[in-house]
Amino acid sequence: MTKESYERLIKRFENGKAAAALNALDKTLTALVYVSYPSLLFYLFLFSREKLLKSVLVPAIMLIFVSALRKIIDRPRPYYAFNVKPVIKKEKTGESMPSRHIFSVFMIALTFLYCIPVLSIPMLLVGVILAAVRVLGGVHYPSDVLVGAAIGIISGIIGFFVI
Repeated sequence: MTKESYERLIKRFENGKAAAALNALDKTLTALVYVSYPSLLFYLFLFSREKLLKSVLVPAIMLIFVSALRKIIDRPRPYYAFNVKPVIKKEKTGESMPSRHIFSVFMIALTFLYCIPVLSIPMLLVGVILAAVRVLGGVHYPSDVLVGAAIGIISGIIGFFVI
């Protein structure tokens, strides 16, 4: 991605209303995901304790892995690399690859697939929308969100259905 292509991408969201809508969508979808996971764990505690431990351990172990990988790669954020103002307000300059937001959504979606399969479908849709929002908001490159999603999906499949 070049500075010009990045600027073209986010230009549509520079006006106040579009930027506000994109920021609201980012915050709302993120909050939805982060409320749904503890809700799932509470449900499992009440009704399906045999799945609870795996539903905590697989995401936790992979979150530690993704967080360490981000620090090792330490890819600059697009807004920092291109010296432009992001649509979604963010202070970090690095740790863009992989996207931890997107990894988390897809990991949680796979946790739902393991526990309550029908609820994984809306969570996967939220993941796709949030990935687009994070790129359009200027805080991630497309490759950041694709790698985050891939790690979430692959590690979820292995952690919940293979091991």
